[in-house]
Amino acid sequence: MHNYAAELNPQQYAAVTTTAQQALVIAGAGSGKTRTLTYRVAWLLDQGVAPWRILLLTFTNKAAREMLERVTALTGADAGQLWSGTFHSVANRLLRQHAGRLGYLPGFTIFDSDDQRALMKNLVKQFAGKMSKAERFPKPELLLSLHSLAVNTATDWHRVLSTEYPYLERHEDIIGKIYDEYAARKRALNAMDFDDLLTNLLRLLQEHADIRTALQQRFLHVLVDEYQDTNTPQDEIVRLLAGGTGSCLMAVGDDAQSIYSWRGADVQHILHFQETYPQAQIYRITTNYRSLPPILELSNAAIAQNENQIIKELEPARSGAHFKPVVVPAPDNRTEAVWLAHRIDELMAGGVPGRDIAVLYRAHFHSMDVQMELTRAHIPFRITSGLRFFEQAHVKDVVAFLRLLCNPRDEIAFRRIAGTFPRVGDATAGRIWSQWLAAYDNWAAAHPGETALSEPHTAVFEPAVKVAPAVRPHWAAFLSLMDSLHPSGHSLLPAELVHTVHAYLVPYLSHTYDNYEERAEDLAQLARNVGQEESLDEFLAQIALLSEVDTATVEDDDCVTLSTIHQAKGLEWKVVFIIFLGEGQFPHRRVIESGSTDEIEEETRLFYVAVTRAQDQLYLSFPRYNGRSYDAQFSPPSRFLTTLPQELIQLWNI
Repeated sequence: MHNYAAELNPQQYAAVTTTAQQALVIAGAGSGKTRTLTYRVAWLLDQGVAPWRILLLTFTNKAAREMLERVTALTGADAGQLWSGTFHSVANRLLRQHAGRLGYLPGFTIFDSDDQRALMKNLVKQFAGKMSKAERFPKPELLLSLHSLAVNTATDWHRVLSTEYPYLERHEDIIGKIYDEYAARKRALNAMDFDDLLTNLLRLLQEHADIRTALQQRFLHVLVDEYQDTNTPQDEIVRLLAGGTGSCLMAVGDDAQSIYSWRGADVQHILHFQETYPQAQIYRITTNYRSLPPILELSNAAIAQNENQIIKELEPARSGAHFKPVVVPAPDNRTEAVWLAHRIDELMAGGVPGRDIAVLYRAHFHSMDVQMELTRAHIPFRITSGLRFFEQAHVKDVVAFLRLLCNPRDEIAFRRIAGTFPRVGDATAGRIWSQWLAAYDNWAAAHPGETALSEPHTAVFEPAVKVAPAVRPHWAAFLSLMDSLHPSGHSLLPAELVHTVHAYLVPYLSHTYDNYEERAEDLAQLARNVGQEESLDEFLAQIALLSEVDTATVEDDDCVTLSTIHQAKGLEWKVVFIIFLGEGQFPHRRVIESGSTDEIEEETRLFYVAVTRAQDQLYLSFPRYNGRSYDAQFSPPSRFLTTLPQELIQLWNI
């Protein structure tokens, strides 16, 4: 048996060895949460608890595997006998035994995301296929996102529609029929999707007392990792599984790191744990092994702004050179990015590996200038928050129009544009392209030496290109748009072009992508950032060159990490830059305008998560002006900066 008192700090030891029937462990950032939970499992095994009587619920399979490996290393026991895994994997395991009680046949199928899209696509075609050709009906992916958010927040989908997707309300009746048929079709196919795994396990526990009691008697100890991230069905599943007379529950998490409400997580579950379990004991683990004292002082000051929290202060286990966090005001976002690239270059030249440096941001579009400047400075980087800026689908959608404007022979751009027309597939796009190319070649033959059209698109292509009646309104609108992009044969400025194309694409983009508002911000940022480009040709060339940078051969150790803060949770780096810390950027403008205290406090928690990723150095920067075009935005510093005690930071002017 291990000497637990010697291997754990006093706070960890108290939590690991508790005999409380219900315990909430508030494990602060960098305090050894996983270590505490792993040692708790090991301690239970050492106390003689059979492995199969322990249920460990996590949010990723990776976390479950790592904990089991550590338990095996600690105890030598066969940790494979533990019931452990994500909520969904444990639900699947239990439903395999009992789904017949809910009307399913043995061997039910689990639909993955591709299966869901395929079924939803068929249903959209069935129920919305005969709509007016001018009506745009939401894409299957968008309908699935709406449905999933409703399930995970235990909210009626009509309410989610009205609050999150109000522009789809005119389709409410048809969406309702599709959802009803979606549920019926899954049952007929003896299938469940990922959300069904949770809701069906919850139904099983609620409706079948014998099964609920048997599971409560089997699982003497229920442990939940990242409890602050539980959604409503998950929280209710935990309550029912750990609700037996002899059941013990330990929930481990940190309310200050609850940042996923947008996908259904509810911080109230951890904040009101003692109301749900009045006899529960709360253990605080606050010794931080990650960050130097100045970073922790700033972290504590940042989260202190929130009223709704379980009070704690992180205490440093490390000591050493005290490099105060740096605040950097920049004149504009391009200068911010240039400075950042220069500072990273200095750090790497001084011996800091790229793998130890991260640039974090609230929204993906904040990284646009940084990607450009790191590329220009030949500093390799990886992006963990998605695609490179110009590789994103919605950015490519807009750029396709600009490419075709410059080069009417660009078939790739033309086919991408045609794909935005309702009821136009690859075959139809190919037929239209053939006519377009022939018409352009005829025009070019009559205008030797000219490449870009000097005549309106409507004059050149409308008589020559024949499209189906259903496509005509969209074809005519497209030609009118192209004419507006170069009045009198002279193109608008790139910023104006992006604005105009974006406005034209709003119906398509908003009904295609479930996160349209974020994508709209990307396009607005694109327009702001191209205001001083000399020509459309130069702008498109720059995009192509930046998009094609090959980082596949770069060693991982050499790469700087670019990530949204949401994606960075749970990670750490020696040096962290947090950019675009302007009011309206972070916290987000929508959150400020909502006036919601809950939403502002979640933004504060997001800032707290960001600053607690840093081990040795922390840089906080913001642009006073965002953009270089005619609509550049003034951006005062974020409230997260102005409310910090000034003695905790050092100011660098550039």
